[in-house]
Amino acid sequence: MTAHVRTVAFSGIDTIAIDVQVQLSNGLPAFSIVGLADKAVSESRERVRAALTAIGLALPPKRITINLAPADIVKEGSHYDLPIACGVLAAMGILPLEDMDRYLVLGELGLDGSVAAVSGVLPAAMAAVAGDLGLICPAAQGAEAAWAGGEDILAAPSLLALINHFKGTMLLPRPAPSAPEEIGILPDLRDVKGQETAKRALEVAAAGGHNLLMIGPPGSGKSMLARRLPGLLPPLTPQESLEVSVVHSIAGLLPESGLTTRRPFRDPHHSASMPALIGGGHRARPGDISLAHNGVLFLDELPEFPRQVLEALRQPLETGRAVISRANAHISYPARVQLVAAMNPCRCGYLSDPGMACSKAPRCGDDYQNRLSGPLLDRIDLTVEVMAVHPLDLAGTPAGEASAPVAERVAQALDRQRIRYARLDPSGAVRRNAEADGAVLDQAARLDEAGQALLAEAAGRMRLSARGYHRVLRVARTVADLADRDQISRLDIAEALSYRRARALPG
Repeated sequence: MTAHVRTVAFSGIDTIAIDVQVQLSNGLPAFSIVGLADKAVSESRERVRAALTAIGLALPPKRITINLAPADIVKEGSHYDLPIACGVLAAMGILPLEDMDRYLVLGELGLDGSVAAVSGVLPAAMAAVAGDLGLICPAAQGAEAAWAGGEDILAAPSLLALINHFKGTMLLPRPAPSAPEEIGILPDLRDVKGQETAKRALEVAAAGGHNLLMIGPPGSGKSMLARRLPGLLPPLTPQESLEVSVVHSIAGLLPESGLTTRRPFRDPHHSASMPALIGGGHRARPGDISLAHNGVLFLDELPEFPRQVLEALRQPLETGRAVISRANAHISYPARVQLVAAMNPCRCGYLSDPGMACSKAPRCGDDYQNRLSGPLLDRIDLTVEVMAVHPLDLAGTPAGEASAPVAERVAQALDRQRIRYARLDPSGAVRRNAEADGAVLDQAARLDEAGQALLAEAAGRMRLSARGYHRVLRVARTVADLADRDQISRLDIAEALSYRRARALPG
């Protein structure tokens, strides 16, 4: 007899249908798992054996063969425990064969028969809905699965509870989607004293989704400013929330509610490796750039990151996807992020202060800043210098503008962009000015004659690349949106160019 149970393998955020085939045959007692199973899957036989023993069952004295089809796809993870156990129970006649064919199953088994949480339940639930199937998952992730909208979800706390449900002695209640996690109180912009130029650049970055680089001495408030950017951004839309939640589900980072409305903010340490930042590793997990999808990726001490890691950022920043290439597969994760970076002007940090600068100044500043390549810097729309604030000025300086009114202006500018790009790009690929390109940008960037003349003159004098030229246009479009203007004026172009001219870096 051969029993079939459906489950999935993961390739990035996509799912691949897997057929768990269980056969009991005569011969010497054995328990074999075939089908390119990794170490975690191969160990399933011991967890399944112990779980059955815990609920008073024993494996039959037969040859048990588990085939995970298709056999040419690598099977990774512990979520195959529950489908293997269900297949064995169905082959033993304890669970009904016809019912097992109607469900997609995933979960990890404990030695006591409990069903533990696994990663990837949300995309698996979406695959079940697309395939008109029910879902069997761990009880702890029932709320996560319910957000996919499926009607037949069994969130089993244990293997015994699942058996009793199918026998009709104890029915498992259908889980309901719980309320998304509360956003809570975010750091307020009023805490930052002075730094009006940097605050304006932060507002422009938030209003258009632009990448931002802040350069200044230690303690000038660069990290403080960056951590207040999420407070200026609107909550995630339902579509964006689902995109973020799917990535976090694959990484096993979803909250108990199963959905998040908070824009991600990731700030990896500068010692982060390429798999940690871009994605990869043994199981090709998403990196910080994908975990920050639809949110903010903050890289403090930018030149201290390994050169190879920084160069690997260039493609995801341009395409909005992080592609992990393997010998037998290409795995892609979404990575539409807003990059915010901070750096000192030199290694000691006090290049502009003759009293504190090291003896190697100004050469040390050139050497330090040359760690960043021109192509990477060309992908940064706004570069602003953050000057040091004297301690005596902190007490006498009144509190600045709070985050709430700035966030309101940002929301209004983003609404203008949403309406504009819904008309210019019906596909929905462009939602903010930072994403506009080609014909869409040409139609969105309506310049007056004075603005056009200034941009043409500056492009020659500043030797802007084609990418740099377009990024100036995008920033100017955002400045005009903040001012509620349809046409880009000379002043808008001038402000956008100031963020390029402020760059004291190569390229």
